[in-house]
Amino acid sequence: MSNAPKLSRRAALSVGASLPLAAAFAGPSQAEAEMKGADIAKHRRIQLGDFEVTTLLAGTAARDEPQGIFGMNVSAEEFAAVSEEAFLPTDKVQFFFTPTLVNTGSELILFDTGLNPEGITGALSAAGYTPDQVDKVVITHMHGDHIGGLMGDAGETFTNAAYVTGSAENNHWSAADNDGYKGKVAPLVEKFSFLDDGGAVASGVTAMAAFGHTPGHMGYMIESGGKQLMLIADLANHPVWSLAKPDWEVRFDMDKAAAAASRRKVLGMLAADKVPMVGYHMPFPAIGYVAARDDGFEYVPMSYQMML
Repeated sequence: MSNAPKLSRRAALSVGASLPLAAAFAGPSQAEAEMKGADIAKHRRIQLGDFEVTTLLAGTAARDEPQGIFGMNVSAEEFAAVSEEAFLPTDKVQFFFTPTLVNTGSELILFDTGLNPEGITGALSAAGYTPDQVDKVVITHMHGDHIGGLMGDAGETFTNAAYVTGSAENNHWSAADNDGYKGKVAPLVEKFSFLDDGGAVASGVTAMAAFGHTPGHMGYMIESGGKQLMLIADLANHPVWSLAKPDWEVRFDMDKAAAAASRRKVLGMLAADKVPMVGYHMPFPAIGYVAARDDGFEYVPMSYQMML
């Protein structure tokens, strides 16, 4: 035990008073820390049985006038009331673009490719991968924000990959006069294979029809070690305006009635079976659960469940 004398409170105050004011109250450094700016992680990796599933943030962007995109068939008053209850602004919406990697142990499978090669290759790098490691690229549907990373000025992005998509989806876009298909998919079409509802990409990776957003839009059920997770792609593109209100019309749904029916069917199944999902446009890391609520559904973001 130390025998050093102890200062009384009065003595300590007296010592402090004898020092220059700045020295008495100075911390370790007087330098101000620089502002870093808003930031967000580029990937999130979870274990699903024997598989690793990694969501990749390939881009994010704000858009004005969200009711020009969601809830087109309801009044401005109803849209505002639902948004206010969920603490959402009605003048802007933030979009996220989230391709997903599934490592089965024998194959590295990428679902969708984002808006451009730079976004997806940057997200892959942040997650510890390179494009040449991807064995298969699965395209859920052929909107530009899903096929944009397939090719760029440097040519094919995933030079070692085979490609998979739905036959109905490819049949539609190959017959359409569409620049995105012509520029991104057509040059690679000889490397594509095509599947239908229930088709297998690999063992434990099964296509599930969810038509409406596009004519051949597919989700994919991932299963390993008795665990499941569904990649819903663009079945539902907003945690409130699509899940809580599955019948609200979405501008980008090509067949709005079919898209709403697909939402109710698939979300109802996920809620009943308590299967987690990845939503391509859900707030990053885009992994969560679906609960039945009133006449719709509630999005429940993953917290720590899939870490256990």
